[in-house]
Amino acid sequence: MPHPYVLLSAAVSLDGYLDDTGPERLLLSSPEDFDRVDEVRASVDAILVGAGTIRADNPRLLVNSPERRAARRARGLPEYPLKVTVSGSGDLDPAAAFWHTGGDKILYTTDKGAERARSLGLATDVVPLGTELDWRRLLTHLHDQRGVRRLMVEGGGVIHTQLLTQGLADELQLVLAPLFVGDPDAPRLFGPGSYQGGRLRLCETRQIGDVVLMRYEPTAPGTGELPVAADHHWLALACELAAQCPPSQTAFSVGAVIVAADGTELARGWSREGSDPLAHAEEAALAKADPDDPRLATATVYSSLEPCARRASRPASCSRLILQAGVRRVVTAWREPDTFVPGADGSGVLREGGATVLVLPEHEERAKAPNSHLF
Repeated sequence: MPHPYVLLSAAVSLDGYLDDTGPERLLLSSPEDFDRVDEVRASVDAILVGAGTIRADNPRLLVNSPERRAARRARGLPEYPLKVTVSGSGDLDPAAAFWHTGGDKILYTTDKGAERARSLGLATDVVPLGTELDWRRLLTHLHDQRGVRRLMVEGGGVIHTQLLTQGLADELQLVLAPLFVGDPDAPRLFGPGSYQGGRLRLCETRQIGDVVLMRYEPTAPGTGELPVAADHHWLALACELAAQCPPSQTAFSVGAVIVAADGTELARGWSREGSDPLAHAEEAALAKADPDDPRLATATVYSSLEPCARRASRPASCSRLILQAGVRRVVTAWREPDTFVPGADGSGVLREGGATVLVLPEHEERAKAPNSHLF
């Protein structure tokens, strides 16, 4: 199911702490960076913090700039983003500033937590998620029921850890402050967990006053039928590559990327790339990959269009080429229509060969765009 774009935002000390153990919150960001955070808040549909952050910091989570609030109203948006929190117990202070400032609020909790929250009279919508908290269900509800397309998560460390280890964070905005905490009892940004192997992608670095902002994207593909944030990033790239195809009246324009389990790009290609007017995207990408590379066995192929099941110009279809290469996971945006090959079912061929196939329809329109002349 579609989820919002999830942006994790945090500031840490040089030794990786979110705060110290003093009675007052440790201010890690510079004044200039607090203004940047205000700008990011104004750009999103919702802001989320965990129950621990409400108890420890009593945040208001407002857009402080009157000009930014006015700009939101001019775009037909509420003055403030939706405020979201998560608590398994539902045991939160009804007097906390979170409930009494800004616009709409929503609490996600368990079935038992919902009973507790309602008994306390919290000034919020209460949404139970079942016997346990389920992040995928939460994000789907935010997207489908509350119209949230961009979600900013401001903590705490447990929330950030859970979203990253479950592959649900699209971006990490990390601010590094020029000070040390050094207290082993102070809270850290990330706890232990099964994080992605390999390196994240650095998207931006920027000095803001005396702190440094670093923006990262996860890169490691998922491992099964549940998509992770990196699957969306790589499939979006495949759709971008499709736009590089020389146009044709007799074939689709398709882009493809092959990505190792640790997030390393192994190869990319697109239809009719180079001097071969008959080349398919997956075929072009596989031709660049080392057939003896052991990483292919755990790699994912991203293709803007479902790999072909059969073709007249080659002895093997792209589905067969993928299976022959040893790849067993394919992510695509769009099932092949009957425009050129009636009854095409590359996904069926791949599944019969033991591959997992995911179709992410959120990317279908981008995949179709370079082919609009065919319809």
